[in-house]
Amino acid sequence: MNMKPEETIDFNVKGLWHAIARMYNEEASKYGSTLATAHILLNIDQENGTPSTSLGPKMGMETTSLSRTLKSMEERGLIYRERNPEDGRGVLIKLTPEGVKMRNVSRSAVISFNEQVASHFTPAKLHAFFEVARTINHLIQNKSIQINTTNQTEKLK
Repeated sequence: MNMKPEETIDFNVKGLWHAIARMYNEEASKYGSTLATAHILLNIDQENGTPSTSLGPKMGMETTSLSRTLKSMEERGLIYRERNPEDGRGVLIKLTPEGVKMRNVSRSAVISFNEQVASHFTPAKLHAFFEVARTINHLIQNKSIQINTTNQTEKLK
């Protein structure tokens, strides 16, 4: 089977994500921020804070990138760290009043994007999109997809 890149699922998902990330980064830059910072702000529990160890896996960020971004956010006065009362060795990441404001800006941007995109599709098409995305993610998470390069490699010889 001969497929053009634009006919593959991964090419389209990656291209779509890059376009969305660029759009959010452009908007975030108006506030001196980034998509990564906004994403972290949205994943911190506003009431109780969030254990720093759960942020990385929750967002798919590497520990080094997360640590660097959290340090920058702390320096900017968006977050602060507090000892976790349930785990003395752990740290909770909490929002400052400025962090709450920036979180609200990020939340508004996400809602606006989703409302505008959704307005171009029927509920059935959106449902199908989410179902396809969930199924692909489920297949990958459960290692149900076995990539077989043997046949393709043989053709290249």
